[in-house]
Amino acid sequence: MKKILIVCLLFGFYSSQAQTWRLNGYAMYAFDDKVDNYYSSTSYFHTTIKGGLVWGAGLEYVVHNSNGVELLYMRQDTKAPTNYYYNNGDRNGDFDIGINWILLGFNRYQRFENEKIEGFGGLGLGVAIFDITANDGRSQSSTKFGWNLKLGVNIYASEKFAIKLQTGLMSAVQGVGGGLYFGTGGAGAGVSTYSSMLQFQVGGGIVVPFGGGTTTATHQQPRPGM
Repeated sequence: MKKILIVCLLFGFYSSQAQTWRLNGYAMYAFDDKVDNYYSSTSYFHTTIKGGLVWGAGLEYVVHNSNGVELLYMRQDTKAPTNYYYNNGDRNGDFDIGINWILLGFNRYQRFENEKIEGFGGLGLGVAIFDITANDGRSQSSTKFGWNLKLGVNIYASEKFAIKLQTGLMSAVQGVGGGLYFGTGGAGAGVSTYSSMLQFQVGGGIVVPFGGGTTTATHQQPRPGM
């Protein structure tokens, strides 16, 4: 019984050392994305969701420096200059768009020969909340299914701080539709979109490990002859 207890205690101690929390900060640049929709032969539009800063933060739980689960929030404020045809009329309008991304991410890490550098890839699933405001002040809001893919490296300056370099994609399926209307006329005088939004992103951020676990930077392998 004592041996079993000792084994359990040792296993618990090892597990606590092999797990860590990370606070991730992000600052990405999203490129323009053109979205076209032909609702019918007399109702269609062309718009560009303009690129710009996408910022946010994530709280991540990492096991054995290999697998992480991250709760991620990202924010994007941008514009969408739009040309649309509705009710036998060609119209133009500029719209302000605020997008809140809330995603649950699953990340995989791989250490390189240089223990201060780790590569990673990840997939996130969740929601994108769109707030669209027209020139006349009217606004609409809708929540859509969202996802992201990312690939990059973390470069550790110390055990408690790393620089993140990252590229990836963020998408909202039917991101501007189902009740969101591009239009400046009266009620119902707009054209809704049913196309997916897809933006390519580059940028980076920071990583701050905490919680008592170990990070990649602490796992230094002995060199030959030492």
